[in-house]
Amino acid sequence: MRAVRSWGFLVSRRWVAFALVVALLAWLAWWLGEWQFGRLEDRKARNAIIERNETAPVAPVADLVSEGGEVAVDDEWRVVTATGTYAVEDTVIVRYRTRDGASGVDVVVPLVTGDGTALLVDRGWVAADNRGTDAGDVPAPPEGEVTVTGWLRRDATGDSTAVTDQSTRSISSERIGEALDLPVYGGFVDLRSEDPEPDQPLARAELPELDNGPHFFYGLQWWFFGLLAVGGFGYLAWDERRGSPGRRGGRGGAPDDTGQTVRIMPPSTGTITPVTNDAAGDSRKAATRPNSSGSP
Repeated sequence: MRAVRSWGFLVSRRWVAFALVVALLAWLAWWLGEWQFGRLEDRKARNAIIERNETAPVAPVADLVSEGGEVAVDDEWRVVTATGTYAVEDTVIVRYRTRDGASGVDVVVPLVTGDGTALLVDRGWVAADNRGTDAGDVPAPPEGEVTVTGWLRRDATGDSTAVTDQSTRSISSERIGEALDLPVYGGFVDLRSEDPEPDQPLARAELPELDNGPHFFYGLQWWFFGLLAVGGFGYLAWDERRGSPGRRGGRGGAPDDTGQTVRIMPPSTGTITPVTNDAAGDSRKAATRPNSSGSP
């Protein structure tokens, strides 16, 4: 009958350390699952804002944002309009923009409105070398007074918004305004249309996908990994408790109460009777029996 151990081994140093590692992994998996579900909720909220603003009436940009102001979260992706003149000499190149695997840049040109405040307009994307492209290498915007419509966007943040030689990696109205020494509206506009049309239009921005992304299934995966870690620990502990003495002590035997290894002998299946050769025995006896003359 297989011997069953008590659960006392769980308080050994090895098992305590094992339990702590499993607990840490389970907590990390739970946290990552919560993070993914949080991203899912953020994505749903963003999609709702885009759907609502996509059908909202076009608004003058000055009604939604002011000079140096911040675009409200609920106003992002709202369609706005503005009229002014492009300041081509202040064009800013946004590098490291990729479309369909091709490298390129976005072209941001300030549109100076009637009161002197400029609206940053991302006129679109053009395939180009990220390193050597400057304002003179991209198609020019329409000359004279231009009316634009586009989606209002919030400023980017972080080190990527730094502007050097009228070049940046992310659009921030504050950083670009400082670099160009221009009063600018907060945020920027992804161009949808220009009137009049340019001679050579750029690839326009598109609304983002309105699906929920992979966050739900990623969250489930992380939670499954956490349950797998806990379940694996439980199985190994149960297997250790029910383990046979032979498996714990090795092939040669099992530890007794004193910790010494006791050799386990196979049970006997019966008595073993040695086989003798009677003829050979008689011959050996005859060889040692004296002859009739008394000599060997």
